[in-house]
Amino acid sequence: MDRQPNGTGEVTNVPQPIREEDGAGATDLGPRDIMRDLENPDMFVPPVTDSGRIPNLKFSFSDTNMQLYKGGWAREVTIRELPIATTLAAVNMRLTPGGVREMHWHKQAEWAYMLLGKARITAVDQNGRNFISDVSEGELWYFPPGIPHSIQGLEEGCEFLLVFDDGSFSESDTLSISDWFAHTPKDILTANFGVPKHAFSHIPTKQKYIFQSNIPNALGNEKVKSPYGTVPKSFTHNLLGQKPIKTSGGTVRIVDSTIFPVSTTIAAALVEVVPGGIREMHWHPNTDEWQYYLTGKARMTVFAGQGTARTFNYRAGDVGYVPFAFGHYIQNIGNESLWFLEMFKSRRFEDISLNQWMALTPPSLVEENLDVGPELINALRKEKWPVVKYE
Repeated sequence: MDRQPNGTGEVTNVPQPIREEDGAGATDLGPRDIMRDLENPDMFVPPVTDSGRIPNLKFSFSDTNMQLYKGGWAREVTIRELPIATTLAAVNMRLTPGGVREMHWHKQAEWAYMLLGKARITAVDQNGRNFISDVSEGELWYFPPGIPHSIQGLEEGCEFLLVFDDGSFSESDTLSISDWFAHTPKDILTANFGVPKHAFSHIPTKQKYIFQSNIPNALGNEKVKSPYGTVPKSFTHNLLGQKPIKTSGGTVRIVDSTIFPVSTTIAAALVEVVPGGIREMHWHPNTDEWQYYLTGKARMTVFAGQGTARTFNYRAGDVGYVPFAFGHYIQNIGNESLWFLEMFKSRRFEDISLNQWMALTPPSLVEENLDVGPELINALRKEKWPVVKYE
């Protein structure tokens, strides 16, 4: 790195695209975004093992178009922002205390993780069975396609991640109750509900989407009893409260339809990697992986076969993606625990551990494939450790 004045008399490190390992590269003298280069050290100076033209597998919510409303905001990452991400799309949303994501439904399933704060969700299924619940940090919900629902911020408001099982999804495709009323003749509304036209004198003229309201009453006072009962499978699950798999490198909490039965199209893992640890080398044999980074700094190299591999850097608020069956690892390169979500368009979470595969294969075959000896063979594990750290 060069050292240059930053305009205040201080000297800062300026990265240059020169790889120390083999001397490849040259200084960058043209216009550049130095802060971006500092945030992406392994993209700016790729490891010598990177090769080929793997497409972009990273996008940041900070680079999206923020939609602002009285009551909150929303921004999305879909196939338009990250073209490789065909299986899943996501919306990052914030609601103020009392802010409402209006009553609506989607053609896609909605899986959500509460990042901060607390919200009240409501829903009704096709049999008239309802669901009303408060959701806190670390909890998630799932609404099957077509199920009408709403979300409202409670005392401190909330922020959450919504994930949809279609990469081309957009929040603009939402079917909203205010939008439907606004585009239905009032005589039809009168005939449908059996009340005079003047009852609809002040209905919205367009979709509300997000709007400001009062903080709702305590949950016990807001319950609505349905003659058909409540939904048979809960729409919520406490992921952070779930007992984790603990190994030397951190923790993993896996949630799919075996644990959260209603979630039939999206499976996930909440992963913690301690400083110096690594989400082990692995791949997924059933579908692509969509990632959302919660805290920390990460490095991921993706191996696509035919001599191609590419390394990316991630931090909080970034989205990562790994196409079906591509090998990869995720390393914590920061000083704090790295937390991220792995998401899959599947009813089951499935992964294959490189270490475990090798350990369960005849040693002589592994030795001949890789030209290695007992030092590696004797260190292999027959048990899967999703995250590892060796002192």
